[in-house]
Amino acid sequence: MERRNFLLSAGLLTAFGAMAQSGFGAIGNSFAQAPAGADNEPMKQMLLPAQPPLDHNGGMAIRTWVRSAMTNGLYSSVECAVAPKTMGPAPHWHKELDELMLVLEGTASILMDKEIVHIEAGGWHLRPRMIKHTFFNASDKPLRFIDMYFNQPFEEYLERVFYELTPENGFPEGSEAKQKEHERLIEKFGLCSASDAWDERQEIAGRFGLK
Repeated sequence: MERRNFLLSAGLLTAFGAMAQSGFGAIGNSFAQAPAGADNEPMKQMLLPAQPPLDHNGGMAIRTWVRSAMTNGLYSSVECAVAPKTMGPAPHWHKELDELMLVLEGTASILMDKEIVHIEAGGWHLRPRMIKHTFFNASDKPLRFIDMYFNQPFEEYLERVFYELTPENGFPEGSEAKQKEHERLIEKFGLCSASDAWDERQEIAGRFGLK
Protein backbone atom coordinates (compact mmCIF):
# COMPACT_ATOMS: atom_id res chain seq x y z
CA MET A 1 0.00 0.00 0.00
CA GLU A 2 1.34 3.47 -0.88
CA ARG A 3 2.30 5.63 2.08
CA ARG A 4 -0.20 8.30 1.15
CA ASN A 5 -3.07 5.83 0.93
CA PHE A 6 -2.04 4.25 4.20
CA LEU A 7 -2.19 7.60 5.96
CA LEU A 8 -5.66 8.18 4.60
CA SER A 9 -6.99 4.79 5.67
CA ALA A 10 -5.17 4.20 8.92
CA GLY A 11 -3.86 7.02 10.67
CA LEU A 12 -1.88 10.13 10.89
CA LEU A 13 -4.53 12.68 10.08
CA THR A 14 -7.25 10.71 11.83
CA ALA A 15 -5.15 10.53 14.96
CA PHE A 16 -4.60 14.28 14.98
CA GLY A 17 -8.24 15.03 14.20
CA ALA A 18 -9.59 12.75 16.90
CA MET A 19 -7.68 14.67 19.57
CA ALA A 20 -8.64 18.15 18.34
CA GLN A 21 -10.73 20.42 20.55
CA SER A 22 -13.29 22.94 19.36
CA GLY A 23 -11.62 25.93 21.06
CA PHE A 24 -8.30 25.52 19.28
CA GLY A 25 -8.70 28.16 16.59
CA ALA A 26 -10.12 31.07 18.51
CA ILE A 27 -6.96 32.39 20.14
CA GLY A 28 -4.61 31.28 17.39
CA ASN A 29 -6.52 33.28 14.81
CA SER A 30 -6.61 36.43 16.96
CA PHE A 31 -3.06 37.46 16.10
CA ALA A 32 -2.50 39.85 13.22
CA GLN A 33 -1.20 38.23 10.08
CA ALA A 34 1.36 39.75 7.75
CA PRO A 35 -0.15 41.51 4.72
CA ALA A 36 -0.25 39.85 1.33
CA GLY A 37 3.08 39.98 -0.43
CA ALA A 38 5.03 40.13 2.82
CA ASP A 39 7.61 37.74 1.40
CA ASN A 40 9.01 40.67 -0.57
CA GLU A 41 9.13 43.05 2.40
CA PRO A 42 11.62 43.36 5.27
CA MET A 43 10.62 41.33 8.30
CA LYS A 44 8.83 43.41 10.93
CA GLN A 45 9.00 43.10 14.68
CA MET A 46 6.08 41.45 16.42
CA LEU A 47 4.74 41.53 19.95
CA LEU A 48 2.45 38.70 21.03
CA PRO A 49 0.55 39.41 24.26
CA ALA A 50 0.75 36.87 27.07
CA GLN A 51 -2.02 34.29 27.25
CA PRO A 52 -3.10 31.90 30.01
CA PRO A 53 -1.57 28.42 29.66
CA LEU A 54 -3.39 26.35 27.06
CA ASP A 55 -5.83 23.74 28.43
CA HIS A 56 -5.76 20.25 26.92
CA ASN A 57 -9.53 19.88 27.47
CA GLY A 58 -9.17 16.19 28.17
CA GLY A 59 -7.26 15.37 25.01
CA MET A 60 -5.01 17.55 22.89
CA ALA A 61 -5.29 21.23 21.98
CA ILE A 62 -3.15 23.57 19.91
CA ARG A 63 -2.80 27.35 19.79
CA THR A 64 -0.89 29.12 17.02
CA TRP A 65 1.54 31.80 18.20
CA VAL A 66 3.83 32.74 15.32
CA ARG A 67 2.58 32.32 11.77
CA SER A 68 4.88 31.63 8.87
CA ALA A 69 3.44 34.68 7.11
CA MET A 70 4.65 36.87 9.99
CA THR A 71 8.29 35.81 9.41
CA ASN A 72 8.39 35.82 5.60
CA GLY A 73 8.08 32.04 5.59
CA LEU A 74 11.12 31.36 7.77
CA TYR A 75 9.51 30.16 10.99
CA SER A 76 6.26 29.45 12.81
CA SER A 77 5.28 28.02 16.18
CA VAL A 78 2.35 26.59 18.09
CA GLU A 79 1.64 25.79 21.72
CA CYS A 80 0.39 22.26 22.35
CA ALA A 81 -1.29 20.87 25.46
CA VAL A 82 -1.69 17.11 25.96
CA ALA A 83 -3.75 15.40 28.66
CA PRO A 84 -2.15 12.78 30.92
CA LYS A 85 -1.76 9.30 29.41
CA THR A 86 -2.52 10.49 25.87
CA MET A 87 -1.00 9.09 22.68
CA GLY A 88 0.00 11.30 19.78
CA PRO A 89 -0.25 10.61 16.04
CA ALA A 90 1.01 7.52 14.26
CA PRO A 91 4.81 7.52 13.71
CA HIS A 92 5.65 9.54 10.62
CA TRP A 93 8.30 11.70 9.03
CA HIS A 94 8.45 14.89 6.98
CA LYS A 95 10.13 15.39 3.63
CA GLU A 96 10.99 19.05 4.25
CA LEU A 97 9.98 20.12 7.74
CA ASP A 98 12.38 20.46 10.69
CA GLU A 99 10.76 20.69 14.16
CA LEU A 100 12.13 22.05 17.42
CA MET A 101 10.29 21.43 20.70
CA LEU A 102 10.60 23.33 24.00
CA VAL A 103 8.80 21.58 26.85
CA LEU A 104 7.05 24.07 29.14
CA GLU A 105 5.27 21.75 31.57
CA GLY A 106 5.36 18.02 32.27
CA THR A 107 7.38 15.45 30.34
CA ALA A 108 7.22 14.82 26.59
CA SER A 109 7.98 11.29 25.42
CA ILE A 110 9.37 11.19 21.88
CA LEU A 111 9.84 8.24 19.57
CA MET A 112 12.80 8.92 17.24
CA ASP A 113 13.27 6.08 14.77
CA LYS A 114 13.44 3.14 17.21
CA GLU A 115 14.40 5.02 20.39
CA ILE A 116 12.11 6.66 22.95
CA VAL A 117 13.46 9.67 24.82
CA HIS A 118 11.80 11.69 27.62
CA ILE A 119 12.11 15.49 27.67
CA GLU A 120 11.29 17.22 30.95
CA ALA A 121 10.12 20.82 31.40
CA GLY A 122 12.83 23.24 30.30
CA GLY A 123 14.32 20.73 27.87
CA TRP A 124 14.57 21.05 24.09
CA HIS A 125 14.31 18.43 21.36
CA LEU A 126 15.14 18.72 17.64
CA ARG A 127 13.37 16.47 15.14
CA PRO A 128 15.06 16.84 11.75
CA ARG A 129 13.28 15.98 8.54
CA MET A 130 13.25 12.40 7.20
CA ILE A 131 13.47 10.77 10.67
CA LYS A 132 10.47 8.76 11.87
CA HIS A 133 8.95 10.16 15.05
CA THR A 134 5.88 10.74 17.18
CA PHE A 135 5.18 12.13 20.65
CA PHE A 136 2.98 11.21 23.60
CA ASN A 137 2.33 11.98 27.27
CA ALA A 138 3.09 8.85 29.30
CA SER A 139 2.88 10.63 32.65
CA ASP A 140 -0.02 11.27 35.03
CA LYS A 141 0.44 15.04 34.69
CA PRO A 142 -0.43 17.43 31.83
CA LEU A 143 2.11 18.09 29.10
CA ARG A 144 2.53 21.47 27.45
CA PHE A 145 5.14 22.47 24.89
CA ILE A 146 6.02 24.87 22.11
CA ASP A 147 6.64 23.32 18.70
CA MET A 148 8.67 25.42 16.26
CA TYR A 149 8.57 24.81 12.51
CA PHE A 150 11.18 25.71 9.92
CA ASN A 151 10.97 25.66 6.12
CA GLN A 152 7.21 25.06 6.01
CA PRO A 153 4.01 26.73 7.30
CA PHE A 154 3.01 23.62 9.25
CA GLU A 155 0.66 25.61 11.48
CA GLU A 156 -1.66 25.76 8.46
CA TYR A 157 -1.78 21.97 8.32
CA LEU A 158 -2.58 21.69 12.03
CA GLU A 159 -5.29 24.34 11.94
CA ARG A 160 -6.90 22.70 8.94
CA VAL A 161 -6.93 19.25 10.54
CA PHE A 162 -7.88 20.29 14.07
CA TYR A 163 -10.72 22.71 13.57
CA GLU A 164 -11.66 23.05 9.91
CA LEU A 165 -12.18 19.45 8.73
CA THR A 166 -15.27 18.97 10.87
CA PRO A 167 -18.82 17.79 10.15
CA GLU A 168 -20.02 21.35 10.84
CA ASN A 169 -17.82 22.57 7.98
CA GLY A 170 -19.02 19.92 5.54
CA PHE A 171 -16.45 17.20 6.26
CA PRO A 172 -18.27 14.29 7.98
CA GLU A 173 -16.05 11.52 9.32
CA GLY A 174 -15.43 8.94 6.59
CA SER A 175 -16.77 11.17 3.81
CA GLU A 176 -15.23 11.41 0.36
CA ALA A 177 -14.79 15.16 0.81
CA LYS A 178 -12.73 14.66 3.96
CA GLN A 179 -10.67 11.89 2.39
CA LYS A 180 -9.83 14.04 -0.63
CA GLU A 181 -8.81 16.95 1.59
CA HIS A 182 -6.64 14.61 3.67
CA GLU A 183 -4.95 13.44 0.50
CA ARG A 184 -4.32 17.01 -0.60
CA LEU A 185 -2.80 17.96 2.77
CA ILE A 186 -0.55 14.89 2.84
CA GLU A 187 0.78 15.75 -0.61
CA LYS A 188 1.18 19.46 0.12
CA PHE A 189 3.02 19.04 3.42
CA GLY A 190 5.12 16.00 2.52
CA LEU A 191 3.95 13.67 5.28
CA CYS A 192 5.12 10.06 5.06
CA SER A 193 4.54 6.92 7.08
CA ALA A 194 5.41 3.23 6.90
CA SER A 195 2.73 0.62 6.26
CA ASP A 196 2.83 -0.55 9.90
CA ALA A 197 2.66 2.94 11.45
CA TRP A 198 -0.81 2.52 12.93
CA ASP A 199 0.12 -0.83 14.47
CA GLU A 200 3.24 0.78 15.95
CA ARG A 201 1.13 3.58 17.41
CA GLN A 202 -1.22 1.07 19.01
CA GLU A 203 1.71 -0.91 20.42
CA ILE A 204 3.15 2.21 22.08
CA ALA A 205 -0.26 3.16 23.45
CA GLY A 206 -0.71 -0.30 24.92
CA ARG A 207 2.79 -0.43 26.38
CA PHE A 208 2.37 2.86 28.25
CA GLY A 209 -1.37 2.59 28.99
CA LEU A 210 -2.34 5.53 26.77
CA LYS A 211 -5.70 6.55 25.37
